[in-house]
Amino acid sequence: MDSVLYCSGITKTYGKKIALEDVNLDVPKGSIVGLLGPNGSGKTTLLKIAAGLLTPTKGEIKICGLEPGAKSKNLLAYQPDKVYLNDWMNVADLFKMMEDFYSNFDMAKAKDMLKRLEINEKDKLKTMSKGTKEKVQLITTMSRKVPLYILDEPIGGVDPAARDYILSTILSNYQDDATIIISTHLITDIESILNHVIFLKKGHIVRQGNAEEIRAAEGKTIDGLFREVFKC
Repeated sequence: MDSVLYCSGITKTYGKKIALEDVNLDVPKGSIVGLLGPNGSGKTTLLKIAAGLLTPTKGEIKICGLEPGAKSKNLLAYQPDKVYLNDWMNVADLFKMMEDFYSNFDMAKAKDMLKRLEINEKDKLKTMSKGTKEKVQLITTMSRKVPLYILDEPIGGVDPAARDYILSTILSNYQDDATIIISTHLITDIESILNHVIFLKKGHIVRQGNAEEIRAAEGKTIDGLFREVFKC
C-alpha cells in the first residue's frame, strides 16, 4: 500500500491542553477519506500539522514519504475551515496569484469551473456572498494537480444544495489516483463517497479502516456507528 499520509505517535499540546495524543495513521493512495469527529476532537489540528502549518510536539509525520516542508507543500492542496481570501482581490487576481505561487495550479481547469458557476473573473471577492466565496476557494484548491487534497469542513455552514455542488466539484476535479481527506461531522452527506474512515475523539483515533469492511463488521452505516461512538 502506497502511503500519502503517515503519522507515528503524533502528539500536539498547548500548555497543559492536549489537542492530539499518540496519533498513528497510514492513509492509502487513491482513497477518499473521512476524518470524522465532533467539534473540538482535534481534526483541524491534525490537518494543519499535515499541511505544515503546525509542528507536532512529539512524533513523526510524512507526506508521500517526505517530512513537512517546502517540498511536501507542493504535494498537497490544503483548504482550511474558514474563508482566507483577500476581499480586495478579484477572481482573476486570485487565480494569477495561485498560478505564480504554485507550479501545479491548472489555470484552464480553474476558469472552466468558474464558468460553470457563472462567476465573472472580474468580480471582486468583497461583493460575493459567503457561499460563493467558499466555492471560489474550493476551485483554487481543486485546480491544483497534487497527490493529496486536504479539505477541512468543506460542507460545514452551507445549505444542502451548496453541499451537493461542493461534493460533485470535489469528485469530478481531483487528480486520478489522488487521495482526498475530508474533515466533517456531517456524515450522512458524505458517507456514500467514502472508502476509508478515521474516527477522532478527544485527540485520539478510536477507529480507522476501510469503510465497507467496517460496515460489514458492525452491521450498520458509518453514520450509525458515528452516532454510537460519539453519543453524549
